[in-house]
Amino acid sequence: MEQSISAPAFWLAWSQIPGIGPVLLKRLDQQFGSLELAWAASPSQLAQVEGLGTVTIEKIISAKSGINPAALWHQHHQHNPQVWTPADPAYPQILWEIPDPPPLLYWAGSFTDWDRARAIAIVGTRESTSYGRRWARKIAQTLSENGYVIVSGLADGIDAEAHKGSLEASGRGIAVVGTGVDRVYPSKNQPIYQQLLQRGLVLSEYPQGTGPERSHFPQRNRIIAGLCRATILIEAGQRSGALITAYQANDYGREVFALPNSLDYDQSRGCLEMIQRGAQIILGLEQLLTALAQLPQIDPVPALAPVKKSPSRSPAGSSADLAVDQPTQAQVLGLLNDQDLFSFDQIVDRLNLGAGEVSAALLQLELSGLVTQHPGMRYQRIS
Repeated sequence: MEQSISAPAFWLAWSQIPGIGPVLLKRLDQQFGSLELAWAASPSQLAQVEGLGTVTIEKIISAKSGINPAALWHQHHQHNPQVWTPADPAYPQILWEIPDPPPLLYWAGSFTDWDRARAIAIVGTRESTSYGRRWARKIAQTLSENGYVIVSGLADGIDAEAHKGSLEASGRGIAVVGTGVDRVYPSKNQPIYQQLLQRGLVLSEYPQGTGPERSHFPQRNRIIAGLCRATILIEAGQRSGALITAYQANDYGREVFALPNSLDYDQSRGCLEMIQRGAQIILGLEQLLTALAQLPQIDPVPALAPVKKSPSRSPAGSSADLAVDQPTQAQVLGLLNDQDLFSFDQIVDRLNLGAGEVSAALLQLELSGLVTQHPGMRYQRIS
């Protein structure tokens, strides 16, 4: 019996053809009504698509002869079962609005249905200042407490702090990565990744097993901007990838907010440049909440909730700290001290626990101010 062909199979098949990128894929779909119909189109019909010239059409005809969409999809789906294409109802419609939506969107996690109108990107440089990291975390926490979904890139610096702030507020965050969804880069953010798998979502346009490559991250940035009605730029040098994300958000017609900082810091240049170009300046948490609620494309909550204050924490080492939320956290905290550094692998081995369980516990302890992480995924108790 001939294998049936699903609509997503044609998104995969077309994406394998040299010279056919996200922009042309969207044009093909819009021209023919589906990529299945486009697959059967004649050269003269393909020539009606803007951007398809004679050379490209010849490549299409040649490449199609060696591709069986049904077989290709079956093989690919065995290794990547969790993937959306624009043909799937779960594919974010807000992402389809941009001119270059990803044809394949791989996902991992437990958070597959969110209010697309309330997703906010928080981005910034890896080489962040303490001021930027503090405000990234504070803004993410406040927005999460007020019902927004925080989207960032799981990178060092501002991205990591944004994810931590969201998780600290028991929010649901989304990380868009430049690797496969089964890879963590940088590896030090493994604890954040594990928490996002449990309470959020990790997205990528690259299949599982894909490692980090320099060219992937600018491509990743357009998805961050495309998923969100607004992008918040915390810190960015003049050549920062985060600044590219802000530019893309602006090109997509999305709102951009920027956090001001001193001219003495290179990390402030990108934000000041965006403010000069018309980005809204962030003057405080209440002001930001009010501005977001007034955006025409973002539905405000019925009554804007007041900013919640984090509960005060007991000093490290107190009985309140040892009676932490989970037994695993107590075990990890009992192992660590304020003098020695313990690697992630050492903690797993000594406690005889699973890596995911330890990662989640370490992140919660770090968010609680009880543990600090050093380079190389080494951990120390805060005295």
